[in-house]
Amino acid sequence: MRPLLISLLLASPVFALPESLLEKSDGWFKSEEGRRATACVLSWQAPAGDWPKNQDNSAKAYTGERKKLKGTFDNKATTDELRFVARAFAATGDEACQKAFLTGLDHILGSQYPNGGWPQSSPPGKGYPRHITFNDNSMVRLLEFLREVVSGGAYRFVSKERKSKASAAFDRGVSCILKCQIVRNGGPTVWCAQHDEETLAPAAARSYELPSFSGSESAGILRFLMSLEKPSPEVVRAVKGGVAWFGSAAIKGIRVEKVDGDRKVIEDPKAPPLWARFYDLETGKPFFCDRDGVKKNALSEIGGERRNGYAWYGNWGESLANAYAKWPHR
Repeated sequence: MRPLLISLLLASPVFALPESLLEKSDGWFKSEEGRRATACVLSWQAPAGDWPKNQDNSAKAYTGERKKLKGTFDNKATTDELRFVARAFAATGDEACQKAFLTGLDHILGSQYPNGGWPQSSPPGKGYPRHITFNDNSMVRLLEFLREVVSGGAYRFVSKERKSKASAAFDRGVSCILKCQIVRNGGPTVWCAQHDEETLAPAAARSYELPSFSGSESAGILRFLMSLEKPSPEVVRAVKGGVAWFGSAAIKGIRVEKVDGDRKVIEDPKAPPLWARFYDLETGKPFFCDRDGVKKNALSEIGGERRNGYAWYGNWGESLANAYAKWPHR
């Protein structure tokens, strides 16, 4: 594994429902182990229909007051739990799983803004989670999930009415993505990690997550747009503009690794290209922030807590370039 990837994994762990559970056989879901895991997942569902983040909700049952549970769409929460209970229902016919799934699906559909975006959590409140959230691929994951529901498979039990609503929500979501894409010099570029839920302008989240061109989330958005079966001319234009931006934003001649427990940027002319997490909306240059929200030009200029506790660089453009090279509409 590359030193950079090791440092990223150490910087921002995400605990979620193990994806391997989604591939379990019908027999496993009917087994004592499978039923125990299913009961745990069901116990963590908040009344609204979503699940808490940053934990494996299949590992142990929730024993507190259900009304105190707070779910979210952030950090892989909710979508995989819904996939899991759908598989459990298909295997066992347990109506509790069906009810949990439909409650969660309805929550997703009801949480979408009229403009097609989704907040980080719902109800959104007044803080930054109210913004249309691309951060950590939150909105893309919701759209991918809705596309699965519409396609059938394990979701044959979902009514035509709900599938119709899911299809319409998917289309609104794609339209919102196109409307949020940042335009510079008359052409589309990429996205911020979150956009204002009313104006659609790039918006701030936590103090060190300022409005910017996002080198991380934008790659996921572009790969999603390339996955559309019949992309419109507007989608094709958006993808081409975004890929061009990534080409211009590549950072060459450096690598990032941990040295004595501290993340360092090291000059290396042979290193593969990297991309910064944030680029300034005016200058187009990478920037870095401490919790004081003051932009810095170099990773070394911020304190160790944020320097080592956040994914400031990544190889996000590499996988995007590979996907684009295979995209028939390029």
